[in-house]
Amino acid sequence: MNSRIVVISIAIVAIAVFGVAAFFYGGQPSQPASRIVANFEDAGYVRPHSYVIGPVDAPVTISEFFDPSCEACRAYYPIVKQIMDRHPDQVKLVLRYAPFHDGSDEAVKILETARLQDLFIPVLEALLARQPEWAAHGDPDLELAWQIAGEAGLDVATARQDALRPGILGVINTDMSDVETLGVVQTPTFFVNGKAPTGTDPQNLADLVANEVAASQ
Repeated sequence: MNSRIVVISIAIVAIAVFGVAAFFYGGQPSQPASRIVANFEDAGYVRPHSYVIGPVDAPVTISEFFDPSCEACRAYYPIVKQIMDRHPDQVKLVLRYAPFHDGSDEAVKILETARLQDLFIPVLEALLARQPEWAAHGDPDLELAWQIAGEAGLDVATARQDALRPGILGVINTDMSDVETLGVVQTPTFFVNGKAPTGTDPQNLADLVANEVAASQ
C-alpha cells in the first residue's frame, strides 16, 4: 500500500494497536445534529452498525476505513488515539471495514462477534498487537487469529456460531459497498467531517482534525 513505508517507520517509535465523517458539515455548522447524522449515512461515511469510539455527540468525526490485516492500520492505531486524546470531548472515531487482504473478512467476523460479547476493543487490540503472527499476506493463519481472540477473552465456540449470522455478512457487504462508493483503494483511509487529509503523513490527519475542532467552536 502507498502509505506503508511512512506509517511503519512511525510505528517503530510508537506501535500498539488504532472511522466517519460528516458530509457537508463544514459548510453547514448550524444544522441540527439529526440532519448531520443523516448526511453521514446518505454519503456512506457512517452506518448504524459502525463501531464508535469517543463521545457520540462529538462535533468532529473521523471515519477510518481499515483492514485488520493491514500493517499501516496497525501502525496508525496509537497515532489516532493520540490525536483523539488532544480533543477528548470534540472528536469521535467511527470504524469501517475494508477487508482487502486475504482472510481479512474472517478477521472482521471475529471482531463483529467480539462486539456481541462486549469485547470489541480487547480483541481488536490483541489482533493488532500480534498481527505479524497471523496476518501473513497470502497465507494468513486464521485459526491463530481465533486463538488470539480467545486469549483476549472471547468465547470462541459461541463466536464461531455467531459468525454465521447473516447480519455479520451484511455488515461486511455494506461497508464494502461504501468503500466502492467513496473510492477507497487503500487502508487506512480517513475522512474527517467528510474531508480527506491532504496527504498520508499522520500530521496531515492531525492538522485536519485540529482545523475541524476549531471550526466547530
